[in-house]
Amino acid sequence: MAENYQSNQTTVEAEVLESSVIDEGLLKKVLIKAGRAIALPALEAMELVLDLSTPAQARLTMLAALTYLLFPFDLIPDIIPVAGFSDDLVALTAVISIWNKYITPEIRLRARHKLEKWFPH
Repeated sequence: MAENYQSNQTTVEAEVLESSVIDEGLLKKVLIKAGRAIALPALEAMELVLDLSTPAQARLTMLAALTYLLFPFDLIPDIIPVAGFSDDLVALTAVISIWNKYITPEIRLRARHKLEKWFPH
C-alpha cells in the first residue's frame, strides 16, 4: 500500500510540474484591472509556482489560487467594482501565508520587478 501511495505522489508531482506554465498575458490583463493591491501577492504566487525548488504541494495550491483569480465567476464576481477582487485577494493571501516559508528573497525580487514593469509609478 505504501508503494501505491508513493507512486501516486510521484504522478501528482509530475502533473504539477507539467501544468506550471501560467499565461502571463491573461494574468497581466486581470491584474491591471484589479490593481496593485492584488498584483503583488498574485505575482509572488506566480513566481512561487514557476520556481522549480518549490514543493509540489505548494505549487499546486498556488496554481489553484491563481486559477481562482483568473476565473471571472467566483464567490464575488470580478465585474463588481472593488469588492469583485476582494475574495481573490483573501484566497491568495491565505494560500501564500501557508507556503510563505518557500518564498525566497529571489522570488520576492522577481515579483517586485514584474510589478514595477506592469504598474510603473
